[in-house]
Amino acid sequence: MTIPRLKAGDRLCIATHNAGKLKEFRELFEPFGLELVSAGDLGLPEPEETGTTFAENARTKAHAAARGANMLALSDDSGISVDALNGEPGVYTADWAGVPRDFNRAMKRVEDALQAAGAISPGQRRAAFNATLCLAHPDGRDVLYVGKCEGTLVWPPRGDQGHGYDPMFMPDGYDITFGEMPPEVKHSWSPGQQGLSHRARAFALFVEQQIDHG
Repeated sequence: MTIPRLKAGDRLCIATHNAGKLKEFRELFEPFGLELVSAGDLGLPEPEETGTTFAENARTKAHAAARGANMLALSDDSGISVDALNGEPGVYTADWAGVPRDFNRAMKRVEDALQAAGAISPGQRRAAFNATLCLAHPDGRDVLYVGKCEGTLVWPPRGDQGHGYDPMFMPDGYDITFGEMPPEVKHSWSPGQQGLSHRARAFALFVEQQIDHG
């Protein structure tokens, strides 16, 4: 079964308590005139993410928000996978930042692990950001959209744009990190055109199928 298309004025719950992620979604949705409200704004509890894949965790968050808010909910489970670290931190990307979240510490942990692995040259420091979006309906229906962006990890971190591991990730084809990149470059969207970031690429697929954008 399909989920009805969204149009300007419709409400959508963004299943996150992460201010940085919510900011990115607001930037992505800006052209479409939807009314966005986050799970955090609604006071919904954060579900425990026990999945071993991005898809499992995205579904957990989306369905919890859709049921709790009794409305359509969109979640994102994303992370960075580092080749030299056998794909880590992967689904545990946020966990590497500890509690409370400290992504400077998380980036240092990745760098320390790369140094321990002897990953010094750019070719040894390959990584990919992965994003899985899940749009869930209160009745239990859902749809998944997946995006990926490949690049190289740099050290020291550069830039104060974005969030998370952005300052150490330099996407292929660029000489600046996500942390140095203006939002309009990272999240650009136009009909038939994917954005650069992993989230923007997944979002482009979501827009094509789920938003009535005229």
